[in-house]
Amino acid sequence: MSDNKVSLHRIIKASPEKVYRAFTESTAIASWLPPYGYLCTVQEMNVKVGGTFKMTFQNFTTGNGHSFGGEYLEIKANEFLKYTDVFDDPNLPGVMTTTISLQKTLVGTELKVLQEGIPAMIPAEMCYLGWQESLEKLIKLVEPEIPDAG
Repeated sequence: MSDNKVSLHRIIKASPEKVYRAFTESTAIASWLPPYGYLCTVQEMNVKVGGTFKMTFQNFTTGNGHSFGGEYLEIKANEFLKYTDVFDDPNLPGVMTTTISLQKTLVGTELKVLQEGIPAMIPAEMCYLGWQESLEKLIKLVEPEIPDAG
């Protein structure tokens, strides 16, 4: 197992409930998780302990994609998610573990992300850059408070 890991921390001006939904609703996660220049298709998302997910990121420039999936290990609604990720590509071996912690704060939510076991051939700084872009998109999804018209 690789000791390659990244850790990110953000304060988000949205409730933990709204941020949690962004991680647990397939259309939401497909809109923000892939870094810039990628599209995401969620084939499966069963958010419960022992439940699994499967998704594909497609490079919009080349059309090439890579698929990955995993299992939800621990869940505490609106507070905590821990899940595994495994790439379908045999050149990216190993099991990654991602831990998402959400803590209510005076201004919204403190988000902590820890991803461990990143395959050795993926430079940690590239993974970190991808997560930074993804979190930028997450913030743009959850921070606006848009009332329904009508």
